[in-house]
Amino acid sequence: MKNNNTIGFIGAGNMAYALISGLIESGYSPSNIKASDTNKDILSLRSNQFNLEVFTDNSKLASVCDVIVLAVKPQILSSVCKEILGATNNTLIISIAAGVKSVDISRWLGDKVSIVRAMPNTPALLGKGASGVYANDLVSDEQKNLSKNILDSVGISFWVNDELMLDAVTALSGSGPAYFFLMIESMTKAGVALGLDNETAQSLSIQTALGASMMANNSDNSTPQQLRANVTSPNGTTQTAIESFQDQNFEMIVSHAMRAAFERARIMGSELGEDE
Repeated sequence: MKNNNTIGFIGAGNMAYALISGLIESGYSPSNIKASDTNKDILSLRSNQFNLEVFTDNSKLASVCDVIVLAVKPQILSSVCKEILGATNNTLIISIAAGVKSVDISRWLGDKVSIVRAMPNTPALLGKGASGVYANDLVSDEQKNLSKNILDSVGISFWVNDELMLDAVTALSGSGPAYFFLMIESMTKAGVALGLDNETAQSLSIQTALGASMMANNSDNSTPQQLRANVTSPNGTTQTAIESFQDQNFEMIVSHAMRAAFERARIMGSELGEDE
């Protein structure tokens, strides 16, 4: 990636680390990346890792950047926005703070601000992230392309036209890694109950999840449903297990869990936006 825009990260934690790493690996110059944080130890670490210019003053960082990535916890986003109020002239704002609506970010920054909201997930730390992305009406096509380039440096991203759909993205891919960790955990425990030692059961569970995911990702002409059918022999062990899952309403369990996550994301957005 070659670009002359200066990108500043407010918040230098894990997700900022992932994005900075992805940008640099994609060809972005570290001289065009800045970071700020209240934690001086993290700032020192990022400076040493990437040779970045770092700040403890968010307003000073904002004043020298064309793009600001808000990579802070949702609960402090309003105070951070108020710190940089007036320092964001023609700046593209990319928020990766879960739940906080663009209209509230705009209100805290003084309105008429180009805002992109993104919901990445933790596999971004390995360059395997999945992000949902929404842009308000003030974001130009050029800024959309830049936003997508930034997010695609750590995986894949998809635009949504309705901001509410970011709550659906949160329920699916944002929270989704934890669902698979739970499945791995459950399979490991079941394997131990069947007589395997814990290390073997866990290794088999993790490798099986990895292999299945790679098969789904690399099978251009096969849907997950078809792949499942391919490994489900009539009257075999897999069919018996799948039927047991279905008897327990596995699909409904997943649906209810994601609906709960979706509703919680909506509630959090409303609560976090109440800060004036």
